[in-house]
Amino acid sequence: MGKIGFIGGSGLYKIDGLTGVQEIEIETPFGSPSDKFITGQLEGKEIVFLPRHGIGHRILPSDINYRANIYGMKKLGVDRIISVTACGSLKEELKPMDFVLPDQFVDRTNQARQMTFFGNGVVAHIGFAHPVCRQLNALLYETGRGLGLSIHQGGTYLNMEGPAFSTRAESELYRSWGMDIIGMTNMSEAKLAREAEICYATLAAVTDYDCWHSSHETVTIEMIIQNLQNNIENARKMIVSIVKSMPEKRACSCGEALKHAIMTDKQAIPDKTKKDLDIIIGKYL
Repeated sequence: MGKIGFIGGSGLYKIDGLTGVQEIEIETPFGSPSDKFITGQLEGKEIVFLPRHGIGHRILPSDINYRANIYGMKKLGVDRIISVTACGSLKEELKPMDFVLPDQFVDRTNQARQMTFFGNGVVAHIGFAHPVCRQLNALLYETGRGLGLSIHQGGTYLNMEGPAFSTRAESELYRSWGMDIIGMTNMSEAKLAREAEICYATLAAVTDYDCWHSSHETVTIEMIIQNLQNNIENARKMIVSIVKSMPEKRACSCGEALKHAIMTDKQAIPDKTKKDLDIIIGKYL
């Protein structure tokens, strides 16, 4: 069994209960990750944790080095990632303090983030019709329901640019498109995790109704942090329970996402690119 990775968003900067804790600093071909990786054991399983915005929440969503973060997880032997994130709700029934497990993404980041490991002489096209691991998503849903939490299976996460929140017109536009929740970070992670053949799922904690709702016409950071802190204990319970029930083997196709995706002739790939991406494409070369 590979290690279980957790990426913590706003409000979740550590995992309680880890034993044998180590801090590991990793440099990657893509630069530095958000912070040191925290490794340890939880419920007898190997865990890797990374705070997405860095300790002290110092990195903007647009400035996160998503490639370095996922590459570091891969290098440390992670084969499943659960991303804990705050989000706004675009549907009345998805209430603040609920959890949502989105299974689709729409990108509105204006290509401001690097979302692929490929280029520099190698071309690959992953399948991304189903951007999260359905096995991992189902396990998260069963775990949340078992804990008696208000958790919703499925939905579309609109990834906006930020760092400002939406205008009212944007919020209403996204609702007219049928979007369910809105955030600033998770699509980049999902794409890169798929390229790295790592299972990925988002545990989204609803903090507000964005600005479309009459009760939330002004979304403030105070509102978001208060709701997130109120729900952080539930997120921590989810983490312990999901680790405990995580199966030894993966029964999905995430681990073979690149099997037929690499288009470039092996002999044409530059040596440096082969070296840089060895942990990702090496087994296919």
